Amino acid sequence: MTDTRAISLIAAAAIVTALLRFLPFLLLGGRRKTPEYITYLGKVLPYAIIGMLVVYCLRGITPLAWPYGLPELIAVAATAALHLWRRNTLLSIAGGTVCYMILVQFIFR
Repeated sequence: MTDTRAISLIAAAAIVTALLRFLPFLLLGGRRKTPEYITYLGKVLPYAIIGMLVVYCLRGITPLAWPYGLPELIAVAATAALHLWRRNTLLSIAGGTVCYMILVQFIFR
């Protein structure tokens, strides 16, 4: 790839990224108050996305074949326990991921 092509691809990616970041401010104009539907979406979408991620992560479980989904269920329980204990999202996600990886790499081979 030539230097000119690489620079133009990076510039295009930077422009699109900046446009997507500034687009909500441009669309809403100089309003001081956030519209009701945006506030509503800000409240409900995080829970909906987490629910979709849980379904996506657990979609491959085969409950009738070894290991019966045990690594996934143990990791989900560890994630929930960490979150209830510390109320720290990053710790919960990292702890659940580490727990799952240890289970599938060393215990449930």
